[in-house]
Amino acid sequence: MTETVSRQTGPDRFEIAVDGEVAGFAEFTDRGDRRIFPHTEIAPEFGGRGLGGTVVRAALEATRDEGLSVVPLCPFVGKYIERHPEFAELVVKPRPEDLSRDQ
Repeated sequence: MTETVSRQTGPDRFEIAVDGEVAGFAEFTDRGDRRIFPHTEIAPEFGGRGLGGTVVRAALEATRDEGLSVVPLCPFVGKYIERHPEFAELVVKPRPEDLSRDQ
C-alpha cells in the first residue's frame, strides 16, 4: 500500500491517496497569515488505517513551513493537535471572519 499526500487547489485541500486512489482530504482556507481547517474527511472504505492522522500531520507540517498560524475549526484537526503538542504553537483563536466560508 503506497500512501501519498499532495496539496490541491480548487478546492484548497491536502489530499491523501492510497495506491493512486484519493482516500480523503483536509480542507483549508488561507486568510492572511492564518490557515483555517474547517473539515477533514476519509472515505469509509479507507477508515481505520490512520490516514486522517497522516494527511493532517502533512498539512500541519506544510503550514508550519509556510509560516502560517492554524485555526482548527475541524474537530479532528483540533484533537490531532491536542495529541501532538509539537503543533500547539501554531494554533490561534478564530476571529469572526474565520468562521465564515465567504472569502
